Amino acid sequence: MRKILQILLFLITPVFAFAQFSQVINTNEKVQELEKYAGSVYVSKDYQQATVIDQNSKTYDARLKYNIYTDALEHQKAGKLHEVIKSPTTYARINDEYYYFCEFRNERGHKRFGYYILIEMNDAYRVYKKYSLKITDPKELDPMTGNSVTGKIKRIATYYLEEGNEIKKLPLNKKDILTAFSDKEEELKDYIKKEKIRLKKEEDLIRLVAKYNALKNIDSNQQRSLLSSRVQNN
Repeated sequence: MRKILQILLFLITPVFAFAQFSQVINTNEKVQELEKYAGSVYVSKDYQQATVIDQNSKTYDARLKYNIYTDALEHQKAGKLHEVIKSPTTYARINDEYYYFCEFRNERGHKRFGYYILIEMNDAYRVYKKYSLKITDPKELDPMTGNSVTGKIKRIATYYLEEGNEIKKLPLNKKDILTAFSDKEEELKDYIKKEKIRLKKEEDLIRLVAKYNALKNIDSNQQRSLLSSRVQNN
C-alpha cells in the first residue's frame, strides 16, 4: 500500500508543481470578437504538445498555444483557461520554437517586455523573432444593403538582435540593413548578391547576421558591437 501511494505521489507531483507556474485567466471579450475575423490571434489555433522549462525547478509537459493579442501561453485545465505565468526564468518549447519572456531595453532605454522566440544564439549575439498583429476591423460598404467587408487579422514577424540585454530591430530590406551594417556594406552587398539572400526569409536573415559577425571577427580593430547606432528601433 505504501509503495502504491509513493507511485501515485510521484505521478501527481509534477501536475501540482506545474500549477504554480500557471494561473487562471478570464475570457477576453475582444479575443472572442476577433474569432469572427479572417485569420487568427493564435500562432496555431489548436493546442500543441509543448514543454515548459523552469530554470530553478523541473521540466513539465503541457499542451499550449500562443496568443499573440494577449501575449500569453495558454492551456486548458479543468475546463478553465490558464496561462503560463510570465517569468524570465520560465520558458516553453512549442514545435521546436523556444518562447522566452524577456525584459529587454532598446537603444533609447525604453523597456520591451514580452515573449520573444529565440531563433539563433552564439557567444556574441542572439536573434529573436516576435509576433504582432495587424487588425483590420469590418466595414460596411453600403448602409442601405448592409454589405460589409469581413474583419481581417494579419500576423507579422519582426526580428531583433540582442546584445547585453539590449535589442535592436533588424531591417528586412536591403537598403536599411546595409545602412545598419554600414562598416561592412560593400562585403555584405557582394554576399547578398552572390548568395541570393532574401532578407524576408528567416534562414537568409540569420545567414547575413552570421556573415557580418564573421567579418567583424576578422577585423580585430573594429568594435565588437554588431549593430551601428543607425539601426531603426521599434
